[in-house]
Amino acid sequence: MQLDTLRHIAIEGVIGVGKSSLARRLGSHLNAELMMETPDENPFLERFYADQVGYAFQTQLSFLFQRLKQVQGMSQPGMFSPVIVSDFVFAKDALFARLNLSDDEYRLYSQMYSQAAQQVPEPDLVIWLQAPPATLLGRVKRRGIRMESNISEDYLGRLCTAYADHFSSYDGAPVFTVATEHFNPANQEADFSTLLEKLAAFSGRRGYFSPRADFAKTVSGL
Repeated sequence: MQLDTLRHIAIEGVIGVGKSSLARRLGSHLNAELMMETPDENPFLERFYADQVGYAFQTQLSFLFQRLKQVQGMSQPGMFSPVIVSDFVFAKDALFARLNLSDDEYRLYSQMYSQAAQQVPEPDLVIWLQAPPATLLGRVKRRGIRMESNISEDYLGRLCTAYADHFSSYDGAPVFTVATEHFNPANQEADFSTLLEKLAAFSGRRGYFSPRADFAKTVSGL
């Protein structure tokens, strides 16, 4: 796979997994245009973290229209458009909605989402970053963002399950999954080089890399 020939590479994963940092690193490497989530521009997000039931619907709609505005420009790419690297896929919006909204709210949301999704092209590659909920919680706590202080390990665990369910049936683009508990391609040069090598060798619709699995193969001689 030649990354610089792709139109859109999306980095995905649960909060705290490092998707934004990797998107910036990969974007710099490819001299790509970045398309980043802007949670600070969602006026309901901080209130959602403090009261998920009370503010889930407003938060979700704000994200839906924000993300739609960001991705609409990709539907008509120019002849010499650069590679785009994003730290989200549009479909994540429905994933979070299903997790956070009541049944009645989700039915109303789905009507708006289904119309919006028709305007959004799929990425050419999704890099899905994974880590256990306890690891994710530790990373969230270390970065010390005030409005994230109420995020629980249970909520992160439910997000991990929702992502796994989503990607188990997702066929919109090739998905390369990376275990990041002991692997930091955003901040470690050797790890980033390893990731680029694995992506260059990737073909088909599904790929997976875990540094521990590769180490085990080396030790066993497989």
